[in-house]
Amino acid sequence: MAAAARELAAAGVEPARVEAELLVAHVLDVPRGRLALADPLGPDQLARLRELVHRRAAREPLQHLTGRAAFRHLELAVGPGVFVPRPETELLAGWGVDRARAATATRPAAAHQPAGAGGGVAGPLVVDLCSGSGAIALAVAQEVPTARVVAVERSPEALVWLRRNVAERAAAGDRPVEVVVGDVTDPDLLAGLAGTVDVLLCNPPYVPRAVAVPPEVAGHDPDEAVFAGADGLAVIRPLVAVAARLLRPGGGLGVEHDDSHGRIVPDLFAADGRFTAVGDHADLAGRPRYATASRRSDASHGAGGTTWQTFSS
Repeated sequence: MAAAARELAAAGVEPARVEAELLVAHVLDVPRGRLALADPLGPDQLARLRELVHRRAAREPLQHLTGRAAFRHLELAVGPGVFVPRPETELLAGWGVDRARAATATRPAAAHQPAGAGGGVAGPLVVDLCSGSGAIALAVAQEVPTARVVAVERSPEALVWLRRNVAERAAAGDRPVEVVVGDVTDPDLLAGLAGTVDVLLCNPPYVPRAVAVPPEVAGHDPDEAVFAGADGLAVIRPLVAVAARLLRPGGGLGVEHDDSHGRIVPDLFAADGRFTAVGDHADLAGRPRYATASRRSDASHGAGGTTWQTFSS
């Protein structure tokens, strides 16, 4: 393990010791916390470890090598073709969980439940746009079991991973997430849910095209899941109108953004006039990371004049 850690460190992989331990645990098929109790690596396992360490030293993502990515209380299947969920996005998911738990259902279940659902009062309706692997949607479905969760994704490659993760979590007992093939820039997206969504969450592509990204991203994450035009706002701009159309009055929005967008993204929602309580939140490193807002009622819709504030996470 020490040799593996040295090779990873020499390649600029940090934290090298932790990643070496995770690769050893993967080869042995044991949790990292039980490595001290595991049997020594056999010859075939040692050869497999060397191969994985060389690939990681070449900056192939650790999650592609193990096939899994941790996200809040979940382990998700990931690989080529889908964006690997990042720890900072757990903060946005946590905000969505809290907002969904606090949402009070005031309409009959038929208002936003699938055909054939039982009557009575419905739980919150949560929509995850640009869902990718399904990390946000599946976290909400697991932690707010009363919620109906809809995950929207357009990429055929990402949809394979999304559907796999949805099936795995449903088999584990979580409430099934509904998968919709759609584009967040489509003005008619989810037309049947207009004005009924309690919580809308989105981790869109948002990196400006000229920004240099780590080799794990540049060589492996799908380009369309990372970059969004010259200023990184090509998806977030149309998202403003989509969110205003889908959210019910009082419904909440959370959208992740680039750390250079800490003012401009909240300004986009504030300037639209259909949102109130606009705010921006920092990640654990203190960088601007996601914006939140609430949908005004139609009666209070007025362009401009909305102020927003910054929150620390």
